[in-house]
Amino acid sequence: MTSTAARPRILITRAIFAEVAHRLSEHFEVESNPDDADWGREEIARRLRDKAGALTFGLERIDAPLLAQCPALKICANMTVGYNNFDLDAMTAAGVLGTNAPDVLTETTADFGFALLMATARRVTESEHYLRAGKWTRWNYQMFSGAEVHGSTLGIIGMGRIGQAIARRAAWGFGMQVVYHNRSPLDAATEADCRASYLGKHELLKAADHVMLVVPYSASSHHTIGAAELALMKPSATLINIARGGVVDDAALALALREKRIAAAGLDVFEGEPRVHPDLLTVPNVVLTPHIASATAGTRRAMAMLAVDNLIGYLVHGKAVTPLNATGLAVRS
Repeated sequence: MTSTAARPRILITRAIFAEVAHRLSEHFEVESNPDDADWGREEIARRLRDKAGALTFGLERIDAPLLAQCPALKICANMTVGYNNFDLDAMTAAGVLGTNAPDVLTETTADFGFALLMATARRVTESEHYLRAGKWTRWNYQMFSGAEVHGSTLGIIGMGRIGQAIARRAAWGFGMQVVYHNRSPLDAATEADCRASYLGKHELLKAADHVMLVVPYSASSHHTIGAAELALMKPSATLINIARGGVVDDAALALALREKRIAAAGLDVFEGEPRVHPDLLTVPNVVLTPHIASATAGTRRAMAMLAVDNLIGYLVHGKAVTPLNATGLAVRS
């Protein structure tokens, strides 16, 4: 345990498991947010001014203007795998390490991606709304007829850890033909394990019965799926986004769904979330969930504990577990 005289100060920006805050308190002086108050940018900057580290949740923008107000800051540890809230260039210039939480949510997120695919293809949400509204009075052979999942073609855009976990579920569990697009093809052994073959993006969109997006958000992945890409998809196809908001042009997707240019979509992430494009709320052929792909108690605890490991590792022992810009900081020093 770090001596009280030398304990760095840490900010936890949102409510978190009690055991996470307790473990941090064994090493640091901790300011937490147990009420889960919605601190704005100015409030976060004010609270960070005297802090050496922060446990962040992928929502807090850490950029040059904020860093200029936080001279003591040395590390921001996201408990998410995504880190598009970090301006890593600005953080490196300010001597601040960024970390994320890869690996621990891979299988849980892949499970949810497949759950969202199944719910979308088989019209689960649409049929439940119908039942709850009291509209189900008799059976009909065409009632809520959906798309086949087993034996169909799944196209995965973004073939990292999560994409590969989804591919294995699809190929080995459901006998699906898996095609994928990535910045570069996988090695032959990984392709064989996933039973997946590489296609260009346009070829994938034309071939797939179901398209699953698992790419990180960046300037280059902004609107990976827009009106032009939707026009390439089969009218019977479904689109699933468990990646990040902004990877899909939500306005273009809502229009394509309304005009039935694709059959359905399943979305766990949205542009400008938690705001959802209003047109998506008025079309029946979309399944909407509030960014919960990693939401199991065990996985969320593991994500938070990895962020804790990064804070303790860096501030107490001098080495983080999953650094994002350690090389840049080393060059800078």
